[in-house]
Amino acid sequence: MDKGNRQQTITDYQRHPKDTGSSGVQIALITQRIGQLTEHLKTHRKDNHTRRGLMQMVGQRRRLLVYLAREEPDTYTALISRLGLRR
Repeated sequence: MDKGNRQQTITDYQRHPKDTGSSGVQIALITQRIGQLTEHLKTHRKDNHTRRGLMQMVGQRRRLLVYLAREEPDTYTALISRLGLRR
């Protein structure tokens, strides 16, 4: 993920101009990275170190989604529909 792409994702999902670490931003960044690693693993099937990192990211995203669903249900539903995640 290059710097410009990362910054664009942050600006798309931030709540206010200085927001860089809210749950929504973190989930969007992790989702983007998960997509990149999934593409990498399609060509490099035996790369188990990357697979482990991918599984850790999926777990982290799941924990953040559970937190967001508990604390702000409206934001949660809007975010998962915007990212195209299943729940």
